[in-house]
Amino acid sequence: MSMRLSVAIVAAITLAACKPAADAGGTGAASAPVAAKPAPAGQSWVDTIAKTEDGGYRMGNPDAPVKLIEYGSRTCPHCGVFDAEGLPKLKAGPIAAGKLSYEFHDYPVHNQLDLGPILLGQCVEPAQFFPMLDQMFANQESLIYRKDQIPADEQAKLNTATPAQVIAYLAKFYGYVDFVKQRGVPEAKAQACLADSKALEAIAKQTDAANQKYNITGTPTFIVNGKVVPNAAAYEQLEPALKAAGAL
Repeated sequence: MSMRLSVAIVAAITLAACKPAADAGGTGAASAPVAAKPAPAGQSWVDTIAKTEDGGYRMGNPDAPVKLIEYGSRTCPHCGVFDAEGLPKLKAGPIAAGKLSYEFHDYPVHNQLDLGPILLGQCVEPAQFFPMLDQMFANQESLIYRKDQIPADEQAKLNTATPAQVIAYLAKFYGYVDFVKQRGVPEAKAQACLADSKALEAIAKQTDAANQKYNITGTPTFIVNGKVVPNAAAYEQLEPALKAAGAL
C-alpha cells in the first residue's frame, strides 16, 4: 500500500473503503468450547494490555487459545460500530474468561486522513491505548464527519506540502489534536508524535506486511487463529467464526 496520496484526493475521499474483507475461505468445523483461564489474583484480563512485536495492541490473556485480530481504521464507521456493539460483548465474555485475546492493528485505509489519528492514538501508554481508541470511535461524528470543507487556499498550499505537513494539517483540521489534548496528551507531545518519522515508517511497513499476509481489502478485517473471516464487518458476521473456534 502506498502511503503517498494527494491531499485533494484525501480531502474528497468517502468512507466507502470501510467494507467487509474479501472472502478468504470458510471458518472451519465447530470446536468444543475452550476452557476458561482465570486471570492472576487481583488482575483482570480485560485490563491486561500489551503492545505486540508487529505493532498491534493486545487485550486479554496472552496465552488464550483463541486469538482475534482486527485490522481497523479510526475513520471507519463499521469499525466504530463493532467497537461500540461487538467488543463489549467479547470483553464481558471470552476475553474476561481468558478464552480469547483481542488484538487491534491500526490500518490506514484512508491513507493520510488516517495517519494523524493513528499517530495521536498511539501517543499514549499501552494501558491507555484502548480507552483512547474507544473515544475516537465514539466521537467520529464530531471529528471525521464534520460538515465544513478545507478552504480552497489551504487546499492549494497542501497540494505542494510534504506528507508530514499534510498529516499534521488534517489531524488539526479534523479536531484530533484538540481531542487528544483534552484527554491528557500535552500539545508538545502531540506535535512530536505527529512528526515522528520512525513511527510513520513503522506504520507503512506494518501495513505492507498485513497486505502481504492477509490480502486486506477493507476495514474491518478480522482474523481468528490466523485465518481471515470472510465477509465480516459486524459482530453478527464474526460470531460464527468465534463459535467455531470454541471462544463462545
